[in-house]
Order: sequence, then C-alpha cells, then structure tokens
Amino acid sequence: MSLKGKNILITGAARRLGRSMAIAVAHTGAHVFLHHGHSPKEAQATLADIEAFGGKTTIIQAELDSPEETSQLIKQAASESFLYALVNNAAIFETKDLNETDLATWNRHLNINLTAPFLLCKEFANQIPDGQSGRIVNILDWRALRPGPDHIAYTISKAALAALTRSLATALAPNITVNGLALGAILPPSAGEIPIDLLSTVPAKRWADINEVCATLLFLLDGPTYITGEIIHVDGGRHLV
Repeated sequence: MSLKGKNILITGAARRLGRSMAIAVAHTGAHVFLHHGHSPKEAQATLADIEAFGGKTTIIQAELDSPEETSQLIKQAASESFLYALVNNAAIFETKDLNETDLATWNRHLNINLTAPFLLCKEFANQIPDGQSGRIVNILDWRALRPGPDHIAYTISKAALAALTRSLATALAPNITVNGLALGAILPPSAGEIPIDLLSTVPAKRWADINEVCATLLFLLDGPTYITGEIIHVDGGRHLV
C-alpha cells in the first residue's frame, strides 16, 4: 500500500465499523486521525489497539451536529500537515417511519449524516496544497439508492449524501477523488432485535465479513485515481432485489 505516512481522518472511528476501518488503515502505515463524538473510552481502546502494533493515531472529539465544531475538525487534524484522505463514516440511524419522524428527528439526521460531511468535504478540499492530491470516501447505505418508507430520515439523508458524492466528484476533480461505499448487512444493530428474515432478502445469504468492507475502503483510498463519482455496493446484492 502507498498510504504509509499519509494523514487520514475517519469520522465515527471509535467503535463498530469505524473502529475496524481505523485499524485497517493504520495497518497500512497511515496516520489515522480518529474522530468520535461521545465515545471517549472506546476511542482510547481503539488507539491502544493501533499503538500495540506500532500504528500511529490521534484522537479528536467533535460534535458533528454543531457546524462550528465540525468546521474546526479538519483544521485540527491538518494543523501540522495536510490530510490526504477523509472518510465520512459517522452517522445516526433511527428506525422511524413517516408518522414517527418529527422535525427534530429529521433535522438531527440531516445535520449529522449530510451537513457535517458537506462541511468536512469543503474544509478538506481547501486544505489540500497546490499540486497535491486527495481522496474522499463517503459511507452510504444500499437504501440510499433505493429509498423506501422505513427509516425515512436516515434514508433520505444517505440518499442526499450519495448525490453529494457524485456532485463533489466533478466539483473537486481532477486532484481529489470522491467515491462512496453503500453498505448492507455488515454488523448487527447495537440495539434492538434483528429481524428474523433479514438475510432472506440478501442474495449472498450471509452477513458481510468486516474485512470485505475494509478491503474495499483501502482500494478506494489507494486504488486508481481514474475512479471517481462511483458508489460501490458492499451489500451482498441486497440493492438488486
């Protein structure tokens, strides 16, 4: 991998999928800037795991529903040297349909899942020095490309992030690539019951191996620069049915 020595910011990197991404990226020799909002203990645990194999990471806390704190996040991570990549992973996910979704729920999802990535992408692009290149990867959901009536605030926020991904791919070309990962059944939910028939709708008939997600992320961070504006589904074919 050619990520050795590069600075990479991953939002929501203290736990679950973000943690796995941070560890995978750190294994390549990159310096991971590990963002969290409300998970200081988990962030410290992830930092300890990375440092155990000689990896380098820095923890940064910021509230992504605060535009002020969000805008400062890139500046903090790039205070000594510019960031090569930004992974917009942090998101909230609430299982509410249309009738259950009030304005506060709607705004909360849009602020964290869409507005924060928008602000981070702008700040990220502005800190790239002339003559240097960069990468942005937005973590999406298969629902973003096939919106339904469930999880409405979450789904619409991710659908808008997919549109933003494609828009920024042209706006930030040719020096910055912008791609997305649309995920499916990756990890069981941290709270609530898992639907019994969940995997019956997945052609692959299984949960993803977390390493499959990380391998795809690393491809987008270190693969061909001629790939931009793409949204790769890592969902076992769920978006097809």
